Amino acid sequence: AVEFLPNPPIKMSTIDDYDFSKGNAGSSLTTNSEAGQVRVGGYICMKEQYPCKVTAVSTSKTGKHGHAKCNFTAVDIFTGKKYEDIIPSTHTALIPVVVSKNYSLVDITEEDYVSLMDEEGNIREDVKLPEWPDNFAREIKALFESGKPQQVTVHNAMGKDQITAIKEEQEIKA
Repeated sequence: AVEFLPNPPIKMSTIDDYDFSKGNAGSSLTTNSEAGQVRVGGYICMKEQYPCKVTAVSTSKTGKHGHAKCNFTAVDIFTGKKYEDIIPSTHTALIPVVVSKNYSLVDITEEDYVSLMDEEGNIREDVKLPEWPDNFAREIKALFESGKPQQVTVHNAMGKDQITAIKEEQEIKA
């Protein structure tokens, strides 16, 4: 005679089975948008790999059965390199997900890596001084060595982090 084993009890998942501590887990590096919706000051991926800030957009109407075309001029947010591209206005353009975060500048290593502290007190040491614009890294070092507390803005896009701005940290008045 064949004997069947009882089925193991089915366990329903609970909210505790998932980790929602990070809001960007598994998120995409880009989103899609119709090319005709991208405006000056917005972001676009040029050549599908360079996150850029749009500096100029012109739309040209084509012939009787053609698409209107958008002519984009944009500057890479990490290198400052200028790109141009033409995309039909109804086609999909890749839009980079750009996240900006402010950190306190804690230290600069000999290898030009910076120690940064966020508002929660977490330290990160995986960001290097920027190579662009020229002399920006030297300016950051000079401001840091002045002894005054400095705050840097780090842009994250397409899996890359880079310091894009620095300013003197303001004292919090109680």
